Amino acid sequence: MGLKPDHWIRKMALEHKMIEPYVDTQERKGVISYGVSSYGYDLRVADEFKIFTNVFGAIVDPKHFDPKSMVDFSGEVCIVPPNSFALARSVEYFRIPRNVLTVCLGKSTYARCGIIVNVTPFEPEWEGYVTLEISNTTPLPAKIYANEGLAQVLFFEADEPCDVSYADKKGKYQKQQSIMLPKL
Repeated sequence: MGLKPDHWIRKMALEHKMIEPYVDTQERKGVISYGVSSYGYDLRVADEFKIFTNVFGAIVDPKHFDPKSMVDFSGEVCIVPPNSFALARSVEYFRIPRNVLTVCLGKSTYARCGIIVNVTPFEPEWEGYVTLEISNTTPLPAKIYANEGLAQVLFFEADEPCDVSYADKKGKYQKQQSIMLPKL
């Protein structure tokens, strides 16, 4: 299994629609960078968010998640409250090949501000818009800039394809089109 470079990412995006829309440079003029990098792809966060709220005093239960725990927001800048959390989605739609697994890590610009981005791996043959988990670990409100870079995707290609892919097992988050809340 090996980490894939920029020319492989470019080829897979352009010839196999692995990333749409695909940005073939690393845009960084006055924005938090996004696009292809040496060994990854910096995805952008879209302008739709779900921000955690404790207005109803709910308990966060992944088996019985209450959507009332979230407030919907759309805009160019999302303010994540102190010590709170928001969900968002990527601008890019991903189609992961059967012999590839990705790891997605938050960008250092946000990490250095106490904003942690958590994204679970994109499994072989998963496709969809990525649901992004954004934690503000600081005691201050934090800005998230829509349509700018938020996290970097690293692509690992296996020596041989897996027996059972995410598509084969009909994964519950397959082909997601929006921010997906927890499902059991």
